[in-house]
Amino acid sequence: MSDDYCELCDLPKSTCIHGRPPPAPQPVVKAPPKPRGTTTSRSTSRTPGTPRKPVNRRWTPPDELKVHIVTVLRTAGGEMERDRALAELEQLVGDRLREGDRETTPEGELRWHYAARRARQALITEGVMTKGSPGMWTLA
Repeated sequence: MSDDYCELCDLPKSTCIHGRPPPAPQPVVKAPPKPRGTTTSRSTSRTPGTPRKPVNRRWTPPDELKVHIVTVLRTAGGEMERDRALAELEQLVGDRLREGDRETTPEGELRWHYAARRARQALITEGVMTKGSPGMWTLA
C-alpha cells in the first residue's frame, strides 16, 4: 500500500501532482492562411449598388491635375519649361486647389507641385508625355 501514496506530499498518487505523469503536449493548431486577393470585411460591409462615402482630401490628387497639365502644354505648342508650366498650371487651377496644397512637403516643396510632378510621371508612363530634356515638359 505504500506504493499508492506519494512520499513527498502523503497524498494518494492518483490525486498527487508528483505521482501523475506529465500531460501529453497538445498539438498547436494554426489558423488557416487567408487567401490572397480577397476583400476584407470592411469593404464587404457595404451593400452592392450603394455609393461609397466620399473621401474628404486635404490635397489635390495627381490624377486631377493630368488633364490640366495636358491643356497647358497643348496651349503652349506641346513643350514648356517646368517652372513656366507650373506657373501656367497654377493660373488654370489655382482657385480649385485645396487648403493643404499650399503647404510644403517635408522636403520643402509645395504639395501641389509634388502632385503635378507625380501626374507628369503618370502621363509619361501612359505615353501622353515624354521625358525630354531636363526641366522641360513635353507632350508625346
